[in-house]
Amino acid sequence: MKVLIVDDDPVSRRLLQSYLQKWGYEVVVALDGADAWRRFEQEEFAIVVSDWMMPEVVGTELIRRIRASGRPNYVYTILLTGRSQKEDLVEGMEAGADDFVGKPFLAEELQVRLRAGERIVKLERAMADQNRELREAQDALQKAAARPSG
Repeated sequence: MKVLIVDDDPVSRRLLQSYLQKWGYEVVVALDGADAWRRFEQEEFAIVVSDWMMPEVVGTELIRRIRASGRPNYVYTILLTGRSQKEDLVEGMEAGADDFVGKPFLAEELQVRLRAGERIVKLERAMADQNRELREAQDALQKAAARPSG
């Protein structure tokens, strides 16, 4: 599964990349929010793990852009941050984040949250496929019913 990670701190970014690659994810790295948005516009990602506080485009703004992008497939988003007040959690979730992980993060916690995101993305894609198949079957039935019998 393809994951975009974005963190302006090189140490945090490298640590994230190392863990996710070890866990079997295809990882694309962005240096900050603006770089992440450029990459997001060019490629498809199932999951985005973003730092909150970054220059130019902060994590919450990146997530708002992702939600407004109109992509056909759902993108699961996780905000990583040192901010831990309840108001911060609310702000992040209202921006469209699916999950919120405090920094410094525990690798095991991040891994289980990524797995939850993976399940959601897979379920959404399976439902989209089933809906497409149902529409195709309905179209075929309507065409067959419209043909004159004889």
